Amino acid sequence: MEKLRILLVDDHDVFRRGLRSLVEAQADWEVCGEAATGREAVEKAGRLKPNVVIMDITMPELNGLEATRRIRKETPQAQVLILTVHESELLLAEALRAGAHGCMVKSDAGRELVNALEALTQGKPFFTSKVAGILLSRQMGGPWNGERLDIAGPRLSAREREIIQLLAEGKSNKEVATLLNLSVKTVQTHRANIIRKLNLRSLGQLIHYAIRNGIVAS
Repeated sequence: MEKLRILLVDDHDVFRRGLRSLVEAQADWEVCGEAATGREAVEKAGRLKPNVVIMDITMPELNGLEATRRIRKETPQAQVLILTVHESELLLAEALRAGAHGCMVKSDAGRELVNALEALTQGKPFFTSKVAGILLSRQMGGPWNGERLDIAGPRLSAREREIIQLLAEGKSNKEVATLLNLSVKTVQTHRANIIRKLNLRSLGQLIHYAIRNGIVAS
């Protein structure tokens, strides 16, 4: 029987070590790699071909939602389990739209991670009772808590969402251009288009937008 190959994606080394301990305590499971940024996760998923990717939703350089979209497109055999500290209806719903096979609040990982991975290996989606309750409440038209997740809308392209995150993380136009292999002028054009599309007036408002939508951590 082949081992279950698992890629761990989280920007906190201590948390990744905890996940590794849980995974490697199981027979026939192995951690095939680790990634500390969303961009690294996409690259390693394509190269290492894991069966499952455990993905933190708030990641530097490329957030977990965007990384999940790319992994599901470029490495479709990999199943993605989202871990998040955000108990947000809209953020969780967007994770499913991105192609995740399961979602778990991070505080439940110690108790539920093994069950989640076992479900995914059997081709079953997995949600902890807390996450399932959040999603069911939204599906059944439960009371809206005032959340807005603008990033889920169709107005922004994947490239624009990527640039929003990098700018919100404090990178300059030149640094963004280098990371994305674009010209500085192209980045400036994207930035102007993003601000216009979102009806914003400054980089500060763009950063606030990114935080509100879970693109970067506050």
